[in-house]
Amino acid sequence: MNWKAWFLLPLALGALAGCVPAQTIQTEAHAVKVTVLTEGLEYPWGLAFLPDGRMLVTERVGRLRIVEADGALRAPPLRGVPQVDAEDHGGLLDVALHPRFRENRLIYLSYSARGEGGRGTEVLRARLSEHAIEDATVIFRLEPKSASPRHYGSRLLFDAEGLLYVTLGDRRVAARAQALDDHAGKIVRLRDDGTAPADNPFGNRGTGKREIFTLGHRNVQGAALHPITRRIWISEHGEDTNDRVMVLAKGGNYGWPPGSRNPASVPPPVHAWTPTIAPSGLAFYSADKFPGWKGDVFLGSLKDGMLVRLKLEGERVLHEERLLKGLLGRIRDVRAGPDGLLYLLVDDRNGKLVRLEPAPG
Repeated sequence: MNWKAWFLLPLALGALAGCVPAQTIQTEAHAVKVTVLTEGLEYPWGLAFLPDGRMLVTERVGRLRIVEADGALRAPPLRGVPQVDAEDHGGLLDVALHPRFRENRLIYLSYSARGEGGRGTEVLRARLSEHAIEDATVIFRLEPKSASPRHYGSRLLFDAEGLLYVTLGDRRVAARAQALDDHAGKIVRLRDDGTAPADNPFGNRGTGKREIFTLGHRNVQGAALHPITRRIWISEHGEDTNDRVMVLAKGGNYGWPPGSRNPASVPPPVHAWTPTIAPSGLAFYSADKFPGWKGDVFLGSLKDGMLVRLKLEGERVLHEERLLKGLLGRIRDVRAGPDGLLYLLVDDRNGKLVRLEPAPG
């Protein structure tokens, strides 16, 4: 091997590894190894774990990627993803697997799309093959569409009964969050084919949208099932104050915009932040790799570039710990992996998939 090859070999190996050297941080409960598994993701937004150990990651610009279990980013992106409106907050957003994915290979994507009247959130169901998504069907479209490129919400979550919840922002028009003939500023509940369950709370109210489950939301970007109660928790952006973590209640009105409800009638938050932190993805930790975190909830912060841990007793917050501030950047999504580790998506032009694991020793 000549001198040029020897000189270039470490650079080549580093490029193949595709990650920054791991760092170790000390938290209140554990020493944690922070490993960048994957780089080169363009504004990653949503993450889902496949049964074989691989991961699906959405890039807001409109690409759906497969990441191997070792962090290698498969090229090219999966074919068959619909045209998205990737302006400002919009683009390809969340991804979720059908509860019976092993049997039917169905996945769900949320994204912003153009149509009559402007832009709006849509949800697509498709079958995952090795190199593409196939048999794609749009099962939900926000109505009415509008000009704003902001506040799409867009987390996807299946509950314990197999019903799909879609969080929808107010599209920067606060009054829409209170209108029952409008999907904006709501969380909708759907069957897996996009139809509305008969017991949704507003379907019999004249022109009310049958899909609506809760209303009065500004921009919900995190949703997760509590591992014991199986109730849905959400994280929601306030405006200049009062970012919140809330428990979802059927038919609940969550009080956006201010003054639309008697404050006493708005479900109280589990936890709130003023100044705001711009909370994003939300995940409960219930595995054994981090015993000091078991039963706690984690969420990302877009504003402060940190991971927030809320120490829980049942559904009561005992303590808040702020981690990774200034280390990674804007944390868009947080997921508890099937391997008992925590995974984060860093929202950037050169975005990252990051894994947290116990530090050796």
